[in-house]
Amino acid sequence: MAQFDEPARNQMAALLRVMSFSRCINEDNMPSKIEDGLFLGSVGAANNKAALKRLHVTHILTVAHSLKPAHPDDFVYQVIAVPDREDTNLRQYFDECFDFIDEAKQSGGAALVHCFVGRSRSVTIVVAYMMKTHGMSYSQAMEHVRSKRPQACPNYGFISQLRDFEKFLKGEDDKSPG
Repeated sequence: MAQFDEPARNQMAALLRVMSFSRCINEDNMPSKIEDGLFLGSVGAANNKAALKRLHVTHILTVAHSLKPAHPDDFVYQVIAVPDREDTNLRQYFDECFDFIDEAKQSGGAALVHCFVGRSRSVTIVVAYMMKTHGMSYSQAMEHVRSKRPQACPNYGFISQLRDFEKFLKGEDDKSPG
């Protein structure tokens, strides 16, 4: 009987992922405006082509593994293929992500930053971007992002990386961003 437990667990996990994906697509499909030229959202927002076009989104930054660009002929994509785990080093991608967001803004468009649910990986990138570009503290940037997207909740590993990044930006940390 034990031999059936693992396959059954895997099937159940797959079913839960499909249900979560479906919910994101159908219920959380509008990008949250963080500031002019910068939006944050879930995979549902990234799939909502009509809303993205209406909001003048030109660039989509996907911060997740196993999510393929939904509209590759309509937007400029960059994919940071990382899992939402506390031991994932997201900080090493900060500059690359910031450059991509700035490219969208400088071209007269806007960027959507998203992960699967739009609450951990993508939030971490957007909070770090706000810290660097606006000189905000971690707390100020997180408060601002949560005021626009209440479900924002990075995992503890990402919070630690953001706090280290804050020290780096203040010159209190001699470690490089990555």
